[in-house]
Amino acid sequence: MLQGLAAAGIVLLCVCAVYVALAARVVKQYERGVVFRLGRVMKDVRPPGFTMIVPFVDRMRKVNLQIVTLPVPAQEGISRDNVTVRVDAVVYFKVVDPVDAIVRVEDYRFAVSQMAQTSLRSIIGKSDLDDLLSNREKLNQGLELMIDSPAVGWGVHVDRVEIKDVSLPETMKRSMARQAEAARDRRARVINADAEFQASKKLAEAAQQMADTPSALQLRLLQTVVAVAAEKNSTLVLPFPVELLRFLERAQQTPQPGGAPSAQAAPPQVPPSQVPPSQVPYAASSPARTPADSGSDGQRPGGG
Repeated sequence: MLQGLAAAGIVLLCVCAVYVALAARVVKQYERGVVFRLGRVMKDVRPPGFTMIVPFVDRMRKVNLQIVTLPVPAQEGISRDNVTVRVDAVVYFKVVDPVDAIVRVEDYRFAVSQMAQTSLRSIIGKSDLDDLLSNREKLNQGLELMIDSPAVGWGVHVDRVEIKDVSLPETMKRSMARQAEAARDRRARVINADAEFQASKKLAEAAQQMADTPSALQLRLLQTVVAVAAEKNSTLVLPFPVELLRFLERAQQTPQPGGAPSAQAAPPQVPPSQVPPSQVPYAASSPARTPADSGSDGQRPGGG
């Protein structure tokens, strides 16, 4: 009798152990358990920790609530300005309702991936190339809204969508490079012309200042000579200062202390009687001839 009770107790313990082993479940902190009892979903979602289900009656599926990083394959499309581009993106989403994520959609990961690819193609067709390259924040917001709208019914919330890369054809890259080079050349020319204009204004002001003060031009010349001579690799020809010539000219025109300007003394008058015959000019030694004498001498008698 006692042996039968002991055997029955052992069997009961074994059955309980097997039952506990079949019914025991452990749900992790980042998971939630959805229980199906005879095919019907239970409204109570099992929290993290140790939990029990009815063996052979209940089936529990664990749903991950972590943020999922889903890469979107590169999609090739034609932009609104007829440029062929390849765009890839990445989607960050998480499950907010485990029951809807299991019941309403067969595979929420695959559904979100297909919706992201479709939305990315749609965004490419509605956007210009400049928007894809420079205005990505606005495109990311539009893409997030397009993916999140149907995903709300699946118990999924899209946190963020980012466009990673935009691939362009080689011909388009060369065209854009030429355009950027031309734009930079134009800016360089404008900056150079502006610099020349400002320099010309400053030079005009400097020329006006030097015209009012002539010695400033000479000082500037000396500064230039010093700057050139510092190199010691060229021959310097120093012109004669014009200001020195002007100074000498003014010094010659300055009156003497006597009052009247000095004049060159006239040579003394020597009487003709004291002049030696050798120093008397020929014109002075011969007497002057009158017109009457020249007329009488020029006419010969007889008309010959």
